[in-house]
Amino acid sequence: MSTSSSGVLVLLGAPLGNPEDASPRVASELARADVIAAEDTRRLQRLLGELGVTARATITSYFEGNEAGKTDSLIEQLYDGKRVAVITDGGMPSVSDPGYRLVRAAIDAGIEVTAAPGPSAVTTALALSGLPCDRFSFEGFAPRKEGERRRLFAALAEDRRTMVFFESPRRIADTLRAMAEAFGEDRAAALCRELTKTYEDVRRGGLGELAEGAQADPPRGEITLVIEGWSGPDPEDATPEALAAAVAALEAAGTDRKAAMKEVATRFGVPRREVYNALINTTG
Repeated sequence: MSTSSSGVLVLLGAPLGNPEDASPRVASELARADVIAAEDTRRLQRLLGELGVTARATITSYFEGNEAGKTDSLIEQLYDGKRVAVITDGGMPSVSDPGYRLVRAAIDAGIEVTAAPGPSAVTTALALSGLPCDRFSFEGFAPRKEGERRRLFAALAEDRRTMVFFESPRRIADTLRAMAEAFGEDRAAALCRELTKTYEDVRRGGLGELAEGAQADPPRGEITLVIEGWSGPDPEDATPEALAAAVAALEAAGTDRKAAMKEVATRFGVPRREVYNALINTTG
């Protein structure tokens, strides 16, 4: 619950590139704010000009490098009854952008927090990818260190949800190669770059193909990756009866038992010992 004398913290969804994507409410909030905390003040000034907005606010920079130091000052201004708007270079504050620290501090202080929602690179890329959108996870930027990145991808390899990542042009080729190794060369993916901008581009294909393309023709600009979730067998389907029946079907088709057991283990995603036990328990 907000205090009666405190101000309001407003999170503004900024255009990813095309200023026409800014909502009328975003323009209205920029015009009425007492303080605007902007990730890039020069980009903010350009957006104000494109929207035809004259801001009466005090404008201050608020980016990753000074976020910790400026949060207390912004909270004090909120306590004084100011309406503080937070805007990043594109998309919603807090989503892999500055804002979370201030939102958390405002909530803890009992200050009202609201948002003027707007464009999101995550959902825009997801919709453009052509991959399933019913369940997805947003993973942000992959770790820079190779070992940490490898461990993350190994943990996600059998996640059935579509995954969305951000990545920089400098690391995209290495990241795609690491993904191809962890998820498989043929795992479907979409590399979306410069969304809503003049040179918007969406590359679709298997991870191996996209990795080769990024190596030969490095993409530039802001990149959002969408990766298909794992579509392997559901462990619940690997009943002893199903495993034994699958082995029997392969043997009937001429496959020897050892090769059949190996193929069934791979198909159902279970250890070969489990297939062996299923045969023992069902056939005696």
